[in-house]
Amino acid sequence: MSLEAFAEDGRFAPGRIATALRTTLDEVARTVGLGRDAVMRQDRIASPKTQKRLREMVEILNRVEPRFGSALIAYAWYRSEPLAGFGGLTAMQLVREGHAADVLEYIDAVDAGIHA
Repeated sequence: MSLEAFAEDGRFAPGRIATALRTTLDEVARTVGLGRDAVMRQDRIASPKTQKRLREMVEILNRVEPRFGSALIAYAWYRSEPLAGFGGLTAMQLVREGHAADVLEYIDAVDAGIHA
């Protein structure tokens, strides 16, 4: 899915993300490790922390979507599939703990044929 589908007025829009992934704003907030206010109040949506976490999730989903064939299946993977080498943590759990870069490196390694 293109980044434009997740963005509005030049920033990531939690409402659009929730709609595209057929989930709720509360779930989007939990999925990226933010409180409900971070995706409900305009001033918090625009904050660098909120935008960073939303960008990280969208970037990961966009990176794995071609592998799974849809954003919904990529989102299910993000939330539930334990990643090898990370002690059974999922991509979602790693993003929530501030390790999105590690998830992206893992995806790159798998795409390059290196078993991570």
